[in-house]
Amino acid sequence: MKDYIFTSESVTEGHPDKLCDFISDTILDRCLQQDKDSRVAIETFASKNLITIAGQVTTNADFSIDELTRNVLKNIGYDNKNTDIDYRTCKIQINITKQSSDIAMGVDIGGAGDQGIMFGYACDETKSFMPFAIDMAHMLAKRLTEVRKEKIIDGLRPDGKTQVTVEYENDIPKRIDTILISNQHEETKDLKELKKEIKEKVINVVIDSKYIDKNTKIYINPTGRFVIGGPLGDTGLTR
Repeated sequence: MKDYIFTSESVTEGHPDKLCDFISDTILDRCLQQDKDSRVAIETFASKNLITIAGQVTTNADFSIDELTRNVLKNIGYDNKNTDIDYRTCKIQINITKQSSDIAMGVDIGGAGDQGIMFGYACDETKSFMPFAIDMAHMLAKRLTEVRKEKIIDGLRPDGKTQVTVEYENDIPKRIDTILISNQHEETKDLKELKKEIKEKVINVVIDSKYIDKNTKIYINPTGRFVIGGPLGDTGLTR
């Protein structure tokens, strides 16, 4: 195909699935920081005011998973159990065992504890070597977090998602067909003001104007109200 439409989505750090990834990755990082030979297989599940962490960990690292998890939630900005989750009061359920001795026998002599097939490629469409659509979606999601944490836009909450649809001509990104942004907000936030601010302080800052024309469709919180979010609005799971 030479001419086609391609779309990609990204999520903010407060999206329930991303939150679970973040918690699992942070536990892995802490283990490896203290013990480079750690073996870590962690799954995180997030639902209404509850974080469940389970898996197999063999390590000499010594730290509190409960404290680590609460710090992740706090740093993301989750502090309201009525709209998403509160790092101070949420329940954290931990069910972790050591790696099976049967699996360890193979790993101890240099084998793998599991097997999988992964593939990917780099492209020259962007400086990040990622396809244009996902690069733009990632940058929009990152900017949503920046404007929330730096109070450039007031009234935003951590959960959010972006989607960018790109029109290609001769296999080259020609224009952006559609931009979709949905971001959780506080009850008192005026939706008209929210849409205006996200357009001006997120989209216009991230996207080069040469890719946006009069036919580009921009949807910001198209369903309207988005107050309930995070693990209260949607279940999250490590991916």
